[in-house]
Amino acid sequence: MIERIHADNNPHFFFLNYSLANLSVQNFIVIPKYYFIDDIIEKRKPLAATARRAGWIGCNILLNNIPSTGRIFLVKNGEVQNKKQVIETWAKTSFISKQSNESKGWTLEILKLIERIPNKEFKLDDVYQFENELHKKFPKNNFIKDKIRQQLQILRDKGLLEFKTKGVYRKTS
Repeated sequence: MIERIHADNNPHFFFLNYSLANLSVQNFIVIPKYYFIDDIIEKRKPLAATARRAGWIGCNILLNNIPSTGRIFLVKNGEVQNKKQVIETWAKTSFISKQSNESKGWTLEILKLIERIPNKEFKLDDVYQFENELHKKFPKNNFIKDKIRQQLQILRDKGLLEFKTKGVYRKTS
């Protein structure tokens, strides 16, 4: 699976949730392929020796490790979403597809951390609170705060954040 998500022709993923009781689609979500990085793949234990495909190793896709910006609803709670809105939502994050795997990791991690901040408006210091967590995730980087600021600038430039005043940002979605 890791090889597949690193391939140049890896697919976008679609997830369907439906109601069997009334035979209707409840949620239909697309996750753009550029959101699939190593962190969302969890290796499972090999199948037992008694299994028909003994030794085969599967994986779980950890959807909770994908920022909400990567879960694009085509149908949400049984309602078809506005086509223009879906396209705009997709376009907002398409810049991630052009990033290297390491840069994607940083961008997606900062997006996830910002989502954990409960307020729509937040301070740079709120993001700095995650410095130790980021250092564990990216141990080779000794300039975590610099990288945080860089990522916030990128997200601001791409319209995912709004810069209010020095050290203060606002979530746009």
